[in-house]
Amino acid sequence: MESYLLDWANLLLRWLHVITAIAWVGSSFYFVFLDSSLTPPVDEDLKRQGVNGELWAVHGGGFYHPVKFNVAPPKLPGHLHWFFWESYTTWLSGFALLSVSYLWNAGIYLVNPANPLMSPAMAVVAALAFLAVFWLLYDAICRVFGQRANGDAIVGALVLVLVCIAAYLACHIFPGQAAFLLMGAMLATSMSANVFFWIIPGQRKVVAALKAGQPVDPIHGKRGKQRSVHNTYFTLPVLFAMLSNHYGWLYNHDLNWLVLILMMFAGAAIRQFFVMRHGFKLGRNAHPWPYAAVGVLVLLGVVAWLKPAPAPAASAAPAAAGAPAQGDAGFAAVNALISQQCVLCHGAAIAQKNVRLDSPQGIKDHAQQIYQQVVQLKKMPFGNSGALTDDERAVFKRWFEAGAPVAP
Repeated sequence: MESYLLDWANLLLRWLHVITAIAWVGSSFYFVFLDSSLTPPVDEDLKRQGVNGELWAVHGGGFYHPVKFNVAPPKLPGHLHWFFWESYTTWLSGFALLSVSYLWNAGIYLVNPANPLMSPAMAVVAALAFLAVFWLLYDAICRVFGQRANGDAIVGALVLVLVCIAAYLACHIFPGQAAFLLMGAMLATSMSANVFFWIIPGQRKVVAALKAGQPVDPIHGKRGKQRSVHNTYFTLPVLFAMLSNHYGWLYNHDLNWLVLILMMFAGAAIRQFFVMRHGFKLGRNAHPWPYAAVGVLVLLGVVAWLKPAPAPAASAAPAAAGAPAQGDAGFAAVNALISQQCVLCHGAAIAQKNVRLDSPQGIKDHAQQIYQQVVQLKKMPFGNSGALTDDERAVFKRWFEAGAPVAP
């Protein structure tokens, strides 16, 4: 029953998380586009009101005319919409999903049984520390260097180094799948913390000053925009890390930390292209195609690097009657590993993806899939592929190349 309820919690939380993430990313992308596409106002009345940018757009059969005021409008409207629940709900649902999927079963997903570096409880503490410590270090970098003349470049370089260190540590402490997911959760936590600790409090101070008839300090707007820009560059790396847990050849590579860094870098470079593209269309900067080219080249380089070796041709001939005991011994070893690591999900109780491996015939029928998932992609056991050592995967490899014989 516990497993059944956890599956429902996982499904519903994942559904909520995806919906709210779409809303958050969509609003973030829209405001980055809006801020990059504003042009100086033409109407003199808008200029007198303190408007320093406007945009005309058409969508859904109507025309829209958003404007941006320099620091603040002369008078607050009766209704002011705030954008923060998209961020908060995305983080809360994501953390709940992380708890249900990984922290609840830390002994399975956060600890590599082939090389256990810590107890499940310590693994939970380490996972939570990744979220908190990265935010504290990132925030300190922004506080110390963010307001300097060349602060954006310094902050960008230091955050890149910090992300690289975090990726290396995560991939050496946790199983690959958990490491990739935790890196995404780590960056997403910092994104939401930017909204919670900086963007929204700064906006509230501006509103409070306007209501009190006091002058507005422009520093709040500058800090809020700086953190918002950071969030937009984190977005594609976060989305990659969250999607990567479906692809074992990524997180199971011997240099998975480097794979992760390269893919995140490619995502940030491609995002830079789209951010600067808005300015290019208005003649504010050169065409940003080099950023897209770098991102695509890095992606193609990773694709070529991770290309699997050609699979050896499996013998089509079944094991002959009275064959040496080695054939049966090979199946016995495979069957023992499958019973230990696979039948929980591929047995009569669950039969994940309608694959049952609790009988010799079932194993024989799915031999090709077993070879692909266990040997080539190294994706299984799902959630903690480190549960099988390289030597154990070699058992599957020898069995399959021998024609996948099964005991009579």
